[in-house]
Amino acid sequence: MQNNNIILMGFMGVGKGSIARLLTKETGRISLDTDDLIESMENMKVKKIFEQEGEAYFRQTETKLSRWLEQSVQNSIISVGGGFFHVDNLQSIAHVVYLESTFDAILDRINSFENAQKKLKKRPLLQNMTKAKKLIAERHPKYLACADSVIQSAGKTSAEIADEIIELLNLQKK
Repeated sequence: MQNNNIILMGFMGVGKGSIARLLTKETGRISLDTDDLIESMENMKVKKIFEQEGEAYFRQTETKLSRWLEQSVQNSIISVGGGFFHVDNLQSIAHVVYLESTFDAILDRINSFENAQKKLKKRPLLQNMTKAKKLIAERHPKYLACADSVIQSAGKTSAEIADEIIELLNLQKK
């Protein structure tokens, strides 16, 4: 693994952040979320960046962040936004784990939360379900092409997925 980092990649709502937090708890590694880092860099929520600056600007910001991650971050769990696969240095940053799921399983996961409507609202690309289904279908082969490992996440708890990643990558528990 380059820099001994692990990237959790997949469609929005698949559980990357939750799984990253569990991996941090189990392994003692630091967990970073690219959307959170971008919000800090821009002093603006992702949804507002999309609304005010557009998707192209957001992707440029992701690229800038990807350069920093490659140069400055080691031994970390990095959960990335659903479109982060666009950056050209993904494999230089980390071992990439694709959390594969169906669109319906992702919606079921989000809807299982008490604050489901709030979680859906903060995801700008999930505002139109028809477009979102098309987007996941378009991204699936791109995720597969970028991935070093693929974990089927549908129907599994975040803890089960975290345990599977620990076993797959032979990570040391703290």
